[in-house]
Amino acid sequence: MREPGTPRLLRAINDRSVLDLLLAHGPLSRPALGELTGLSKPTMSQILARLESAHLVRRGGSTAGRPGPNALLYEVDPTAAYVAGLDVTARRIRAAVADITGEVVGTFELPTPGRAAEDTVERVGRAVDGACAAAGVTRADLTTLVVGTPGAFDPRTQRLRYARHLPGWHGPELLSALADALGTTVVVENDVNLAAIAELNAGAARGGDDFVLLWAEEGVGAAIVLDGRLHRGVTGGAGEVGFLPVPGTPLVRNVGVSNAGGFQELVGAKAVQALARQHGFKAPDARAGVAAAVASPGGEAFLAELGHRLAVGLAAVVALLDPALVVLSGAVVGAGGERLRAVVQRELDDLAATRPRLELAEVTTDPVLTGALHAALRTARDLVFDTTADRHGRPARTTQTGETG
Repeated sequence: MREPGTPRLLRAINDRSVLDLLLAHGPLSRPALGELTGLSKPTMSQILARLESAHLVRRGGSTAGRPGPNALLYEVDPTAAYVAGLDVTARRIRAAVADITGEVVGTFELPTPGRAAEDTVERVGRAVDGACAAAGVTRADLTTLVVGTPGAFDPRTQRLRYARHLPGWHGPELLSALADALGTTVVVENDVNLAAIAELNAGAARGGDDFVLLWAEEGVGAAIVLDGRLHRGVTGGAGEVGFLPVPGTPLVRNVGVSNAGGFQELVGAKAVQALARQHGFKAPDARAGVAAAVASPGGEAFLAELGHRLAVGLAAVVALLDPALVVLSGAVVGAGGERLRAVVQRELDDLAATRPRLELAEVTTDPVLTGALHAALRTARDLVFDTTADRHGRPARTTQTGETG
C-alpha cells in the first residue's frame, strides 16, 4: 500500500491538479497555473516538464498580443488518449469517439433493422470501427468504451435484464467477448443512467448531488443520483419505474415476463399516442402528438392529463427519495417543453409531500451518447493521468457493468 504524503504521491496529486485545471480552463500559462495552484515557479516548471515528457501536455501557443508579458501557453495533449461511446437500441447503434479533452472527433451510425445476420460483437465492432475511421484512429487507440443500452446488466449474472426487445444482448459471455474483440476496457451502462450523467456533467443537474432524471420516450425509466453517484440497485434495476404500480393502471403480475404494466401503461409512447388521438391529435408517434398539442390552442386538456399522469408516477418516486431536483428528459417530455413541465410541477406539488424543483433536460441532442462519452472520459482520465502508474503497453482488457458514476 502506498504511504500517504510520499514525494511520488504528492507529485501525482500536483500533476492531476494541473491537468484538471487545463481541462477546465483551456490553455494556460505557467504563471497562471502557479496562481491557480499556489505552487512555486520552480515546482510548476518541473510539473510541466514532466507532463510534456509523458505526452500529457503540449505547448499551445503564447500570450502574445494580450496584456502583460509574453508567456508560453500549455494545454492537455488531445492525442494522449481516446475513448468511445455507444448508444444502442433495437433499430440502430450510434457511436462516437472523443479525445481526452472531451472533443468529439468522429461519429458513426449503424442501422440494425430486424435481426441482423451478424452477431452483436460484430455489430458493435463495425460501429466502433466506423467512428474510429471518422476520427482518424483505430480500435487500438481507445482506452475505454462505454455502451449504453436499455435495461441493465445484472452484475451477479452478467446478463441484460429489463430489455427483452434487444435481441443478441442477453448472453452471459457477451461482455467478455466484447472486451476480447475490441481490446479495451468495456463498460455497459443503462441508457437512462447515462442521460443522467450527461445532465450531471453538462446539463440541468450540474453542481447537484441528489436528483432524479425521469426519461419518457418509447419507454419510461428513471435514473437516481445520490451524493453525486448513480444508485443502481443489486440487479442494476433501480429506476425501472415503468413497472411501478400506480393508480390508473391495472395491477399486472409477473411483469418481468409480460414486460408490461404499471407506470409504462400511463406514459409510455403507446399510451401517450393513444391519449393524443383521444384529444384529436392524430400523429405518427407520441412525440409528434405532444408537439401538436403544444402548438394548438386546444391542447390544454391533453397536456393537463399527460402532466397529471407523469406527476402520479413521480409522486411515488419523490416520496421514497426526496430529491432536491427532478430532471424531465426524453423526446416525449421534451416535446411538451415548459408548458408540460409547469403542469407536472403544479400536479406534483399537489400530490407529493415533498416538492422538488422540476427542470427540463438541457442535453437534448444524443443524451445517452453524451453521457457515455462523459463516463468513458472519467475512467480514461483516472487511468491516463495517473503519473504514479508504471504502465507498459496498453492496459489490461476488462469488462465492467455500471462503474461509470
